[in-house]
Amino acid sequence: MGNREDSIVLRNAFDFAIKVVDVNRTLNKRNEFVLSNQLLRSGTSVGANINEALSGVSKRDFQHKMGIAYKEANETEYWLKLLKHSNTLETDLLIDDIAEIRRILSAIIVTTKTNLKQAQSLKN
Repeated sequence: MGNREDSIVLRNAFDFAIKVVDVNRTLNKRNEFVLSNQLLRSGTSVGANINEALSGVSKRDFQHKMGIAYKEANETEYWLKLLKHSNTLETDLLIDDIAEIRRILSAIIVTTKTNLKQAQSLKN
């Protein structure tokens, strides 16, 4: 459905995932395994789902996978805020990064829904 090489949101999500892996290592050194693993799972899943969406077999599949990526970004933001507010780790920059990814994903989802509705109305 999309072009992986030109995808800004995929590139941002990939760069974000690398940062999440680094945070995971830092937290594991502090013996904080539960939160670090939760963050690792959701934070790396965002890009994986975007990558899947870009390989979607239909516009609906694309929209569905982007929706999953958006939900994973929401979960990731939750874990980052929990780490911050529990004074476990300063995460403001990562929170800013995931918020930007969420904004892009939201715009993509809204645009895709609009295009699907327009295409459906043309069929009728």
